[in-house]
Amino acid sequence: MVDKAHDLSLRKQCALLDISRSRQYYCPKEDAMDSELMNRIQEIHSTYPWYGYRRIHWYLQSKDGYVINRKRVQRLMQQMGVKAIFPGIKTSIPSADGSIFPYLLRDLRIERPNHVWSVDITYIKLPVGTVYLFALIDWHSRFIVGHALVNTMESCHGVAVLEMALSKGLPEICNADQGAQFTCPAWTEKLQEYAIKISHDGVGRCIDNILIERFWRTIKYENVFLQSYDNLVEARQGIGQFIQYYNYERPHQSLGYATPAARYFELRN
Repeated sequence: MVDKAHDLSLRKQCALLDISRSRQYYCPKEDAMDSELMNRIQEIHSTYPWYGYRRIHWYLQSKDGYVINRKRVQRLMQQMGVKAIFPGIKTSIPSADGSIFPYLLRDLRIERPNHVWSVDITYIKLPVGTVYLFALIDWHSRFIVGHALVNTMESCHGVAVLEMALSKGLPEICNADQGAQFTCPAWTEKLQEYAIKISHDGVGRCIDNILIERFWRTIKYENVFLQSYDNLVEARQGIGQFIQYYNYERPHQSLGYATPAARYFELRN
C-alpha cells in the first residue's frame, strides 16, 4: 500500500490512503502483530463467514491498510481453525449402501421444542491427534440434546448420541448431511424405529444445517481454542462442562436472552 521509495512522502501517501502514519513506522513484535491480526480476522469472519483466506487478505489490505502477504493470513486462519463456511470434505463422506432422504426444512416454521433436531460432526485437533465431536441440537431452543467426543467417525457414535438424546425427548424430524454416518442403515433404521422423519441436506449446502454450524463456531471460539486441550480425556471433560454451561447458563440473543434449557424445557408440550 505505502511505497517508501515513491516520490510522495509517507505522510502524503498515508493521507491519500486514509490510514494511520504511525502504523508505517511502528513494527510490533511478531506475536503481538499476530494477535492483532487474528482478532481482526475473527471480526471479518464473523461478518463475512463465506470469506476464504484470499478475500480476508484482500480485506485486510484494501480496507484496513495492513501490509501483509497472503500466506501469513492463510497460516493464521489455519492456526485459528477459521475457514469459509462450506461443508467439510472429510466428515461428510457418502456411504455406498446409504439412503438419501429429501430435505424437509425448507419454508418450515419451527415453533416448538422437539419439532426438529439436527446432527453433525466437527473435528478438533489435539496434540495426540484429531478427534471428532458429534452433537444433536434442537432447532427451536438451541439446546444440545446429545453429544460425544470420540477418536473415530464411525456411525455407531452417531447412533449412541441419538440414543442419549432420545432420553430427553422425541423429535418429529431429524436433519443431517449426507455423510455415511447419517445415511447408513444403522442411523436411518434407528430413526424409523421411533417414527422420526428423516431429512438430509442438499449436496454442498451447509446452510441447510446452519444452527449446528453456528454451534461449532461458538464452542470452538469460546472453549476449544482458549483451552488448548492436551488429550481426549481432558477435552471430553472440558467440552462436556462447556456444553452444560451453553445449555443452562449462556443466554442467547436470538432467544430473547433466555438459555437453551429454559426454552427447551419450559415450552415443551
